Amino acid sequence: MTSKSDKAKSPAANEVEISVHDRLTDIPRDDWNGLLAPDDSPFLDWDWLAAMEESKSAVRATGWAPCHLVLRLGPQRRIAGACPLYLKSHSQGEFVFDHGWADAAERSGLKYYPKLLAGVPFTPHTGRRFLAAPGADRPTIVRALGRALIRLCDDNRLSSVHVNFCAPDEAQTLGELGFMERLGYQYHWQNGGYASFDDYLAQLKSKRRYAVRHERAALAEQGIEIRALRDGEIPDAAFAAMFKIYLSTIEKLYWGRQYLTRQFFDLMRENFRRHLCFVCAYRGGELIAGTFNVEKAGVLYGRYWGAFEEVRFLHFNVCYYAAIEHCIARGNARFEPGAGGEYKWLRGFDPAFTRSMHYVAHPGLKRAVANFLVHERREVEAWIAEGRERSQLKPPAPSNVETE
Repeated sequence: MTSKSDKAKSPAANEVEISVHDRLTDIPRDDWNGLLAPDDSPFLDWDWLAAMEESKSAVRATGWAPCHLVLRLGPQRRIAGACPLYLKSHSQGEFVFDHGWADAAERSGLKYYPKLLAGVPFTPHTGRRFLAAPGADRPTIVRALGRALIRLCDDNRLSSVHVNFCAPDEAQTLGELGFMERLGYQYHWQNGGYASFDDYLAQLKSKRRYAVRHERAALAEQGIEIRALRDGEIPDAAFAAMFKIYLSTIEKLYWGRQYLTRQFFDLMRENFRRHLCFVCAYRGGELIAGTFNVEKAGVLYGRYWGAFEEVRFLHFNVCYYAAIEHCIARGNARFEPGAGGEYKWLRGFDPAFTRSMHYVAHPGLKRAVANFLVHERREVEAWIAEGRERSQLKPPAPSNVETE
């Protein structure tokens, strides 16, 4: 990956230098993590991203060639910004599906791959993609990194740059630089200040409340116990079991694809327990199913699910009800169970917007993508409005407070 000079003058007259790194381990851990805000997601943590590379899960051989950007500022050349970045040779593991764009490019005789992707491998969560040091002028950092992405794309004659699941302020700045916005949605559970799981159930409409109670009771009748284990509560042996659980789902689905290696789970055991929550289902003391979740700053992120037995309602109980109960007990504000699944909406998860930003170098392909995005946006906005209007949660009670 090559680029022309990345030196420029910022409005503050401080020299800016942007470098490209093909291994996260070339960037000091403390320097990278020092850019993270307290509410940044755990997937931006150096330990998570480094585990992706060290485990050979997200590397050039798997179509994820790291080329992370680092922005240094001033005469001291201190690290003031960064962006997790990958040169992609396919569109797998991104959850912002552009396969149609790739097909259109190929039909027109254009080479779509490789392309640049700013984001977190295999992880469809919204968060900052451009990191800025505390006290730094974040808008300037975001703009400088956005321009660097365009230069990398143009200098290397790549088809496009994709900034997936980015933050609203990043979307605005990238839009000003010529990136196109793509809207999507996921289903998130919001904590309404519930004191217990029964409080949450009370907010569901009666039909859904009955269904949830029925699905919970069905597992209890079969002697299945579900427990949420955090941090030091997670036994070492659970990591090997969770890898087998992860594989079990992939093996059952004809479109399933293994992204993570066994070593990734080993590295999670060694370096990342502090952010982990395993929800495990047991029958007679034997593990039969579980989910690998990540937790930070009042948000639970659902990730990998699997089961060794086929039990009716097991998926809903382990992936959703037990996780919600855990969030209520912990006082978490939000639960993001991942991409897809309108069955989540039936259980009180309302649709929430996601955004990605796309720079397409070829003018013809750019026009075609822009036209597609206009029509897609209308459909997404219509479903968001409908999904919220038809929410399975009761509407808030009207206020009895009189106003003058």
